[in-house]
Amino acid sequence: MKKINVGFLGLGTVGQGVWEQLISKASVWENKLDVQIDPKLAAVRSLDKKRDIELTTEQLTLDKKAIVTHPDIDLVIELMGGIEEAKEMTLLAFKNGKSVVTANKALICEHGEELLEAANRAGVLYLYEASVAGGIPIIKVVQEALVGNLIHSIQGILNGTSNYILTRMENEGLSYEEALGGARKLGYVEQDESLDLDGVDAAHKLIILTYLCFHKWFPISDIKVEGIRDVALKDIRAAARQKHKIKLIATLRQKDADEGVHCSVRPSLVPLSNNLASVDDAFNGICIQSDIVGTSFLIGRGAGRHPTSSAVLSDIVDYCRNQGGRKIPESDTEQKLAPSSSIAQPYYMRIEVEDTKGVLSEITQILSSNDISISTIEQEMNSDQDTASIMLTTHECLDGNIDKVKSEISEKSFLKEKVVVFPILPA
Repeated sequence: MKKINVGFLGLGTVGQGVWEQLISKASVWENKLDVQIDPKLAAVRSLDKKRDIELTTEQLTLDKKAIVTHPDIDLVIELMGGIEEAKEMTLLAFKNGKSVVTANKALICEHGEELLEAANRAGVLYLYEASVAGGIPIIKVVQEALVGNLIHSIQGILNGTSNYILTRMENEGLSYEEALGGARKLGYVEQDESLDLDGVDAAHKLIILTYLCFHKWFPISDIKVEGIRDVALKDIRAAARQKHKIKLIATLRQKDADEGVHCSVRPSLVPLSNNLASVDDAFNGICIQSDIVGTSFLIGRGAGRHPTSSAVLSDIVDYCRNQGGRKIPESDTEQKLAPSSSIAQPYYMRIEVEDTKGVLSEITQILSSNDISISTIEQEMNSDQDTASIMLTTHECLDGNIDKVKSEISEKSFLKEKVVVFPILPA
């Protein structure tokens, strides 16, 4: 029976979960894979930190290079986080003939092309199932289960923290700040809160999915990314009156090869008839449209010890089976990112204004002059009685025209707060 020694770069919540499962399910690996998987050594920041699993002093080190250069370690599990040092350790592992499993989505987005090419040259594997949607096996679905399909679109809830916040606002009538406070108490929010709240975490995952579908890395700076900070309780309620929910939706789609790939992360109105509307709390959900299968829908926990550990274990099993690795698709140099201004869809808009005569007429004129027609409109007086909230939905229109409307309204003296705009998803 072959023995595989595993080294860890980082042993936090997820790393401890993986270590624990490798030990507790030893008989599973032996029976199904005919291998013995031995977690041998972990590089940590502190040797004295209390951990959930019992380890000997010989199983811990402060020296990360000791993991990636160790002659007896076959596979490296990179869970240290960060970008530059993680990249350095990953490349050094490749240089020393070691395959690497990672959950580091930020690293893959910044340097995925370079790292995959380096792994290919070294004849090792670089596996990253845990980098997107936690326990949902979306990478394997796209790479393996749907390999014969042309994928037209992927829309998904890829950040559990933002989804938890929006769910509590909807179900409990909490303000954004109140729901955010609850998420902080549960430890759901990243140390860098902008990753969750400004859509950056979801955008990192979207970039990885875009590469898997279209074999091209696009920079995050070229993608329209908006977070949930502007979502107010009145937006949640207005959406509910129209039988919609507000979710942070990551979207990639391509209607035809000539138009480019549309990518965005934005709070969006999702009709209750759309499966994504049923994805609540800290769950992730992903809807895939492809030419052969049609619609596929996956739902599961997107973060945390157990879901992410499960995804890491899946990649460890892939390594053990050693199916010859995954060929890096040649980059499609003709593939391009479509400008967000060319996306056509309906929108929800909230405009906080002075309650004075002629304001509504002026707003409708601005919409009309930008070739945008109104589907529904309602006005709600605010508690100060001097201002009002105008909440409207549009028929399908160009995103670029919506941006022009926002810009024009933002210059008006009657405006009290910045204009809030969310796309509306189809049923």
